[in-house]
Amino acid sequence: MRTLMHFIAGRATPGASGRLSDVYDPNTGKVQACVPLASLDEVNAAVADAKAAQVGWAATNPQRRARVMFEFKRLLEVHMDELAHRLSAEHGKVIADSRGDIQRGLEVIEFSCGIPHLLKGEYTQGAGPGIDVYSMRQPLGVVAGITPFNFPAMIPMWMFGPAIACGNAFILKPSERDPSVPIRLAELMIEAGLPPGILNVVHGDKLAVDALLDHPDIKAVSFVGSSDIANQVYARGAAAGKRMQCMGGAKNHGIVLPDADLDQAVADIVGAAYGSAGERCMALPVVTPVGEATAVALREKLIAAIGTLRVGVSTDPDAHYGPVVSAQHKARIEGYIAQGVEEGAELVVDGRGFSLQGSEEGFFLSPTLFDHVKPHMGSYQDEIFGPVLQIVRAETFAEALDLPSRHQYGNGVAIFTRNGDAAREFAEGVEVGMVGINVPIPVPVAYHSFGGWKRSGFGDLNQYGMDGVRFFTRTKTVTQRWPKGGAVTDQSFVIPTMR
Repeated sequence: MRTLMHFIAGRATPGASGRLSDVYDPNTGKVQACVPLASLDEVNAAVADAKAAQVGWAATNPQRRARVMFEFKRLLEVHMDELAHRLSAEHGKVIADSRGDIQRGLEVIEFSCGIPHLLKGEYTQGAGPGIDVYSMRQPLGVVAGITPFNFPAMIPMWMFGPAIACGNAFILKPSERDPSVPIRLAELMIEAGLPPGILNVVHGDKLAVDALLDHPDIKAVSFVGSSDIANQVYARGAAAGKRMQCMGGAKNHGIVLPDADLDQAVADIVGAAYGSAGERCMALPVVTPVGEATAVALREKLIAAIGTLRVGVSTDPDAHYGPVVSAQHKARIEGYIAQGVEEGAELVVDGRGFSLQGSEEGFFLSPTLFDHVKPHMGSYQDEIFGPVLQIVRAETFAEALDLPSRHQYGNGVAIFTRNGDAAREFAEGVEVGMVGINVPIPVPVAYHSFGGWKRSGFGDLNQYGMDGVRFFTRTKTVTQRWPKGGAVTDQSFVIPTMR
């Protein structure tokens, strides 16, 4: 059995704590590797190495930093298939979905290639008599990212791409459930020309997370995970004086108006609800038809579409989705299905009890569909994070608008309609951070920014795009005056003005 390593100072580094965590193959249910869990000393060593390396990297001009990003992008494209198979073997998502995971991260790397332009400050000539004012963006120093299991390529690149391009050194603490791809990304960054120490990868559990949050040399932390943990991480890091960016959970709604193209809406909803076994913070686990006729027609079409879905191992090219990540997570999802039944929701399609021939020990669930789910139900309020779709019916457009607006999460929402007025009113009025109009998974492109509202996001700045550049830099503003001929002006004891 393989034993994975940390990646510090540009090379694989064996764990020294003596603590290990199993890495499973979700397709078979068997342990395929083990990963070391870092001690406090190991985290401190990684931070010290990053701090020493960052000074020279920050002094490297932005154009040369961009060249490293360009080469890393090229290497990602060359190694796409290798990375996708590694990812699927530990996460369980199908190969095509793993390629999409890597591609969305690569697009943020492409954005980061433009860092010479993105770091340009502002300049005002003649702001006052002989006075010019200009600003500059400077790196923070050593920053960190704590990433979840569901996107082991995309989310690390969302974080370290802009951070490193801006001149910071980065400590990545990936999920211990699927750690191989983050290590491979760090290796490729070194191959692309990144100096050793600028991207260090440290595996670990709560001990490593707390060490990063408490370390005085870590200036900012980006986090993605469940909302309860995101809130705790945000509070602890902020109390330590760090800049914090913490993304939490979600319960995204798909609103279906009576005039929607139902066939297209169903195709979109089924893909968004069950793709990657529902293990996406931008999945669409709730669909809200408006009006009885819409609900009846939508339910009928959803049942038919679900019947065509194929659950299979990650390498099955015909599978729509693969297993969930772990036996514990499978049991958690099954618990929410049982809870929905107990709460009085109608279980239309039950995904429990599914067994895949030849992979009977794998962590598989077939699609589940509930109808007549009510807003007070715990299974509706919580994020299930699995292949479970819930129909929450609404009688009016106003009721449909109110459901996602009142929910504790505010990550994403979609509306399906042909009515431009209704779409515009919905987009302006809904209390959610990312809105799709006939787009089921409205993840913004790389040159915009990703972020939810309410318990889906803690912190003032979103991920990647210009918000990512702002998060990983600080602005310094210089006001300068060059007196002519050495003339001395009178002393002033009032606040300076530009009159």
